[in-house]
Amino acid sequence: MTTPTVFPTGQHPTQAHRRSLMLALAGGMALASLPARAQPAAGKSDILIGRSTALSGGMAPFLSPIHEGQDAAIEDANARGGIGGRKIRLVTLDDGFDPRRALDNAKQLSEKDGVLALFGVSGTSQVMTLLPYLAQAKLPLISVYTGSPAIRAQQHPYLFTTRASYADELVKIVRNLVAVQTSRIAVAYENNDFGKLLLPLVEKTIAAEGAALAGSHALASSGDDANDAAKALAAQKPQAVLLVAAGPSVVAYVRANRAHLGVPIYTLSLGAGTAVLKALGDDARGLAVARTGPSPSKPTIALTRDFQASMKRHDKPVDYDRYTGYMDARVLIEGLRAAGPSVTRASLVQAMEGLGNLDLGGFGYQFSAQNHHGSNYVDIAVVGSGGVYRQ
Repeated sequence: MTTPTVFPTGQHPTQAHRRSLMLALAGGMALASLPARAQPAAGKSDILIGRSTALSGGMAPFLSPIHEGQDAAIEDANARGGIGGRKIRLVTLDDGFDPRRALDNAKQLSEKDGVLALFGVSGTSQVMTLLPYLAQAKLPLISVYTGSPAIRAQQHPYLFTTRASYADELVKIVRNLVAVQTSRIAVAYENNDFGKLLLPLVEKTIAAEGAALAGSHALASSGDDANDAAKALAAQKPQAVLLVAAGPSVVAYVRANRAHLGVPIYTLSLGAGTAVLKALGDDARGLAVARTGPSPSKPTIALTRDFQASMKRHDKPVDYDRYTGYMDARVLIEGLRAAGPSVTRASLVQAMEGLGNLDLGGFGYQFSAQNHHGSNYVDIAVVGSGGVYRQ
């Protein structure tokens, strides 16, 4: 399926989400009077970009392919001369998917390493924890791996996202279910901040689209109680399950669902990455996933052809996770190019806002001073045999 250039529409966060982010921003304003590190000196030295991410812990295997896609795009850009002769260098620190460690890493990257920006932070709690510090340090953060509406409730001056929100994904999922005459939807949600914050939005979306909530059940992040969750939901007799989870809990629940329910499962984009599909094997067949980018296996647009060529050069598989990282790094690179070789933190923010309608080769983003959230594109892909997606 050819993917058209898609530009975002307005989003409608809840009042609670607005309050959540306003508190985070207020914290940043209170810290703004503290001295921030001076901008890294411009010149022919490398352009340093900070990356705090999980290199250890339960989420590390699920994020590793995304890192590989990011690295490949940056290596490709450097091979073509970088930014006016300056190479882009990722300075990566392990946060173990822990919000406090992510904040400590951000401070080290900003104040000791002198990075120009942060890139590719994963996790709702991690990003929310960083927001006040970004305002204090005037440090841009480009691309995050969370679609939480909480971080989009009010525009943050230093945050730029490149993916659709979970609200966008949920609407697409529920509309798809309603279109195929599925009206009773159960929800299995991860028993942490991520799942708990999204549950009210899931319930609201189901009601708004004319479906009925058959029931909901919490799920441990480890997935240890997946069988209990599946049995509890089976008693509600749903026609489908909407799974709000990531990492190990997805693997456990999909198998438990097969054993105790046997109804279709729909999940968010982060719920069915490369590591999940590999762990599930044939059990992944039929899993429906909201995808926030074009298919990596169909070279119908120039961007996908670029990605496939890059993976061939770097001897990496072609999949959604690596494509996600690759695309997001391409957006970062375009922002750096627009800012020029003498880029500073302030000029990078201005450059990102000035990108306007950015077309990377058949897939579009839209950034402006009024809009830091570049895309709301969502499609549904279904896993077929061998763990291969089919649209």
